[in-house]
Amino acid sequence: MRVKVAPSILSADFSCLDKEIKRVEDAGADMLHIDVMDGHFVPNITIGPVVVKYIKRHTQLPLDVHLMIENPEEFINSFVAAGSDMITVHIETISSAKLKAQSAKLKKKGIKFGVSLNPATPLSKIKNILNFVDFVLVMSVNPGFSGQEFIPSVLPKIRKLRSIFKGDISVDGGVNGKVASKLIRAGANILASGSYIFGAKDVRSAVERLRNARQ
Repeated sequence: MRVKVAPSILSADFSCLDKEIKRVEDAGADMLHIDVMDGHFVPNITIGPVVVKYIKRHTQLPLDVHLMIENPEEFINSFVAAGSDMITVHIETISSAKLKAQSAKLKKKGIKFGVSLNPATPLSKIKNILNFVDFVLVMSVNPGFSGQEFIPSVLPKIRKLRSIFKGDISVDGGVNGKVASKLIRAGANILASGSYIFGAKDVRSAVERLRNARQ
């Protein structure tokens, strides 16, 4: 599967967000990863639909909106209306029944739907809903803050997931040039990366190092 790179705007300079977005878009990014945090499910607060709406006006890239929030079903419609192209919810925050219902609604709207799981959450928690999602996002850090170290123990989880799931597998957390090849070999094909990309002097080279890490 083609490897896609999703710069995480949590690491961007928000004082010039439009320029930061253009910088990664020009560098060949495939999508933008947008972390939404509520201060409850994770110990941080980031952005809401208003910022997503602004971002949508400044890029042609698909917006991959990662809802690290409690009761995500109450907010999905607002983020879709703001311009989200992909919505991810955490299995720790939603029941299987509600997730399946959201899947049907988003499919009708042409929005891709994904489920995420934290490093300590076993694959058994999502096995019964894999047929209802387009992609799975494996967290490789404990969610909440950017710049954390990659947790190597998620690699076996990714390999096992790839053996039972044919859709996209995304990884978020501590993704850099050193671990990208391991992730790709394990079966991941979407790499969300924040500080490694936005902190690079040569953003295009950073994006290409991730995309071509398997080589």
